[in-house]
Amino acid sequence: MADVQPFAAWRYDLGHVGCLSDVVAPPYDVIDADLQQRLYARSPCNVVRLELTRPEPGDEGDDARYHRADRWLRDWKHNGILRQDPSPALYVCHQTFTVDGVTHTRRGVLARVRLEPFGQGRIFPHEQTLAGPKADRLKLYHATLTQLSPVFGLYPDDGNAVQERLDAAVRRQPPLVADDHLGVRSSLWPLADPTIIRDVVAAFHAKPIYIADGHHRYETACRLRDDLAARGELAGDQDPAHFVLMALVSMSDPGLQVFPTHRLVAGLPDLTAPQLADLLADHFELTTLGTGPDAAAECWEHVETAPDQSVLGFGTQADGQWQTARLRRPDALDALAPDHSPAWRGLGVARLHVLVLDHLLGPRLGAQLQCQYVHRLVEVTTALAAKRVPLGVLVPPASVAQVATIAGQHEKMPPKSTYFYPKLLTGLVLYGLR
Repeated sequence: MADVQPFAAWRYDLGHVGCLSDVVAPPYDVIDADLQQRLYARSPCNVVRLELTRPEPGDEGDDARYHRADRWLRDWKHNGILRQDPSPALYVCHQTFTVDGVTHTRRGVLARVRLEPFGQGRIFPHEQTLAGPKADRLKLYHATLTQLSPVFGLYPDDGNAVQERLDAAVRRQPPLVADDHLGVRSSLWPLADPTIIRDVVAAFHAKPIYIADGHHRYETACRLRDDLAARGELAGDQDPAHFVLMALVSMSDPGLQVFPTHRLVAGLPDLTAPQLADLLADHFELTTLGTGPDAAAECWEHVETAPDQSVLGFGTQADGQWQTARLRRPDALDALAPDHSPAWRGLGVARLHVLVLDHLLGPRLGAQLQCQYVHRLVEVTTALAAKRVPLGVLVPPASVAQVATIAGQHEKMPPKSTYFYPKLLTGLVLYGLR
């Protein structure tokens, strides 16, 4: 069973910092150098100083950044900038955002969830992880003994009964509000009612949890727990290090949005649309739609509305043409990826990488292909117009159901298969391990 529990969060004292929007930040993996600088300038107490501390003159080695984050954290606690809630709570969190003129609200709850090895319990990953980000997070966790950014977890709840219970409990309370750099508004309600907490915790006992985002943080939390256990520093099975900070969102929540991750492909010659069609013709039916933004939008509409992720969209920089490519046979990947399940082989992103890039284009052109990843159609059309890459590919996003199916089979999806928008904010709540 999933062991979901309340916890006493460390939170900013608004009497010290003023506006909560000034001290929160996105997670480390989407903060570039420019945004890091802007967050530093926004407030001397912005959580970016903990989440992604910048190097400073005089640093002796890279580890100095992590020790500086710990000093900031200790100082903020000592001076009352961060205060720990007096009793364990669940933290209801709504994120309101606008996409293509439509406003959505994604609802969830922040809690601590007991760590368990993947494949041995009720928590399932769906992405592969990289050693570099995990090493970085582990140094930060060891230095601060604090989890700063929540892992994003999904759980099945067809009627959204768990979230409705939470929302009803806080409906008459004013929320704490923070707006991020993209205009996403996060609203937070601490909920310490023991009766409601007991009911919500019990509701999670029979539910699996699928990690949507934060795989590196989850695996790092497991590694930290193991390190502390090896040193004899865990105080029983309720030690905070046995748990990970997690935001839990129902898979049926109407505000749950999965963005596509399109590919900008470099390393190719300047292909025209007819040349590309010849290379793909054995496996795909190609349809040319024209040039310009209207053709690109029409291409994306075909890709997005295909019921079985059988359509990809291609824009060729050499002639500005857009065309769709519809897979002729759904079993085209069976011989190329026999170790994967039919669900995995049915992903549009799997069909792109395994069949198109690795089998049809790379070997036939003698090319070493490299992909950049973007999420909006305008980013693809802009890159092609600026002649930054010879090929843009529009890819359908994996659905929440596909994530659950593939993760539940203990498979990992291809890299960059999902992008759950928006990112969860860092700094609304911190989970201290000591």
